[in-house]
Amino acid sequence: MQGGHPRTILSLEESFLLNSIEERRTPAWFNGVALLISLLAGAAAFLPLAVNTSPWDAVILRVPGDQGNWWHLLVGAPFFLAFPLIWLRLRSLGSKHLSTSVGRRLIWGAVALSICGTILVEVPFLLRLGNLSHTRTGRWLSVICPAFGVMIVCAALLILRRSQIFPTRACLVGLNAAYLANAAICLFVYTPMRNSGWFVVMAIASFMTLELVWIFIDSFRLRPRYDQV
Repeated sequence: MQGGHPRTILSLEESFLLNSIEERRTPAWFNGVALLISLLAGAAAFLPLAVNTSPWDAVILRVPGDQGNWWHLLVGAPFFLAFPLIWLRLRSLGSKHLSTSVGRRLIWGAVALSICGTILVEVPFLLRLGNLSHTRTGRWLSVICPAFGVMIVCAALLILRRSQIFPTRACLVGLNAAYLANAAICLFVYTPMRNSGWFVVMAIASFMTLELVWIFIDSFRLRPRYDQV
């Protein structure tokens, strides 16, 4: 029997190409800085953000005046996305493969849960429930727009540029966007009551914003690639 079916040969060639693609690495100095920022984000989960209350305190409902409820849980949990970020940063420095298929699936699951939680956190502001009914329009928009803006813009660009963004970078986009959306709410809501953790989160959010901009700009300079799982 001579040769194989052309389509079979083509699919084998495509499969080989798909498996041989290596994700492009960022410079070592950038990975080092990013790891330091991620470690700082991990520490920030236990630093007082406002009213001497840390994200960890919010998650375990240890809020002043015993006022902890589901809102505090949902607003505190996304700060722990710092830990999968640390995992990715460590792999970028010492592993042959930047991420694993299972790891990426778990990350996207955590990102999806975080985004759903952030949307629920925004519901009282969207509906202007309780005391929020008297919130000035400017302050109302400052809480609503940044969080939804980050989520919508990043989701749209990920979809549009998915063939130019490697899987691990896509995970970084998802983690950064989910973290930023929630952080934006906290930074605006807790500005009058800010503690040390507030300033740390502001610095982390600034770095994440710059990284997101860089990833999307870089995607316009890459040729289309085969999608990976």
